[in-house]
Amino acid sequence: MKTDIIKVNKDNPDPEVIKRASEIIRSGGLVAFPTETVYGLGANALDTEAVEKIYLAKGRPSNNPLIVHVATVEVAKKIVAFWNDEAELLSRRFWPGPLTMVLPKRDIVPDNVTGGGSTVAVRLPAHRVAHDLILASKVPIAAPSANRSMRLSPTMADHVRKSLGGRIDMIIDGGPTLVGVESTVIDISRNPAVLLRPGGITPNEIESVIGSIEILSFGDQGHVGVMKSPGMLKKHYSPQAPLECVEGELDIKDILQLHSGERIGILQYQSHTPISREDVVCIEMPTSARKYAARLYAALHSMDDAGAMKIYVEMPPVGEEWMAVRDRLRRASAK
Repeated sequence: MKTDIIKVNKDNPDPEVIKRASEIIRSGGLVAFPTETVYGLGANALDTEAVEKIYLAKGRPSNNPLIVHVATVEVAKKIVAFWNDEAELLSRRFWPGPLTMVLPKRDIVPDNVTGGGSTVAVRLPAHRVAHDLILASKVPIAAPSANRSMRLSPTMADHVRKSLGGRIDMIIDGGPTLVGVESTVIDISRNPAVLLRPGGITPNEIESVIGSIEILSFGDQGHVGVMKSPGMLKKHYSPQAPLECVEGELDIKDILQLHSGERIGILQYQSHTPISREDVVCIEMPTSARKYAARLYAALHSMDDAGAMKIYVEMPPVGEEWMAVRDRLRRASAK
């Protein structure tokens, strides 16, 4: 399959490109497109065969559900069995934006969208390209991250090309994404609501709208039976090279001695040790949680591109604003 890659203005995408992409979606094809979080791999969420193509292209386990992206709240209400008070409050506060809500699904949503479960994860993205594509397609779009299963999520079109080129019909290149990590997922099908995946919207921000919520620990998320959300597998978001997370300051000297003559990658956070070895890819990460998240996947992609045999990450601090970044790094380093 030939994959077309077409650049657009992220704030004012060419209507002809959007029309062409929407025709692919309606005909059962696959289109990768930018959202404010990461690039998504989209198919008609109401077409069982089209959704199955997502799983095949990604090599994704069939029990790992997809997020359904909508262009309006009214469409979201048509695919869920009921729209509760929490959904109304959260949608008013955070949509469009990087928040996914889990609610009981209607029968029109195919079982392979939900991993066989009775709930559906739904989001209204803030990115103009994503919004225009969903609106033009006239159907909700199921869209996990546009990469091979368990690998690094894409924050640029070229990341999608390297991972899925030749497997999908089209990539819309809208430049780098803004948030850089996947959406926050909150299960509001139960009371109290449960945070299933941390993201750009923090627990405190959610609690300020709907009150106290539960937060699944990293270990609990892999043992919840039927998965209600993507991003709950223990190992996920992984570069090709083994990744090791280190709490506290890295011992750069010991690492360099251990890997003499080997190409490695290092993400520094609090240490600022200059490294002159040509076989070491060293990136100093931002101290702002939002800026760190926006740069994380691109930094790890660059280390894969450089052929790093191992990657060391100096972990950022513990705290709510860092929850999403630490979650992604822990899953990336899981055995």
